[in-house]
Amino acid sequence: MVTAVTEQNTDTGPADATSRTGAAARTGAAAAPEATAPAAPTAPVGLGFTRLLLIATGSVSAAELPSWIAWLRATHPELEIQTVLTRSAQRFVTRESLNLLTGRRTMVDAWPEEPVLRAPHVDLTAWAEAVLVHPSTFSYTARLALGLADSPSLLTAQCTAAPVAVAPALPPGGVRSHAYRRHVESLAERPNCVVVPPVPALSLTTGRTDSWAAAPLPEVLDALAALHHRLTAEPTP
Repeated sequence: MVTAVTEQNTDTGPADATSRTGAAARTGAAAAPEATAPAAPTAPVGLGFTRLLLIATGSVSAAELPSWIAWLRATHPELEIQTVLTRSAQRFVTRESLNLLTGRRTMVDAWPEEPVLRAPHVDLTAWAEAVLVHPSTFSYTARLALGLADSPSLLTAQCTAAPVAVAPALPPGGVRSHAYRRHVESLAERPNCVVVPPVPALSLTTGRTDSWAAAPLPEVLDALAALHHRLTAEPTP
């Protein structure tokens, strides 16, 4: 996978704010088959969870999301994936492509304009067993760290007890920014959150390797699974 350029960080303001189990049957000694109870959902090996909320924000590396989801489906076929795109992320990837790859309707990270019967963030919080933000722009990372909740995905990430992994994608100079470092420290203090550092990437603007792409999704997924194992191993107070 070619490391993406990550100069676009355009998620700003409230406008961006939006098991399969079969019944197993076995034949006994009698002539008629004996039906067993439906099997419980089986978590993918090494992950510990079967329902992943995948949030993509407005970095150009969001264009790689279809390839990463195809990889997820091939390596973890039992994993259910619900995708959420910020409005600016839709500049780089389409909802239609993600719908086809996940088998679920991709949500836009904006509050519904029409009256709804159910609050989207409440449903997302109840459904997700793990949350992954990949890529996470400077703006989205900052809003999450500051406790802002001006979009359904942010409110979900603020309220969930599930593990949350954040994979920042930053423009040149972003990693050295005092503001960014402070935001990473703030997120690291949360027991259910892990920030996976970005990797150097080529900037199409400067022509130098001074931009920062989100870490490869397998690396972020490993960190998320490790966090999930730690949280589930700890006794509940």
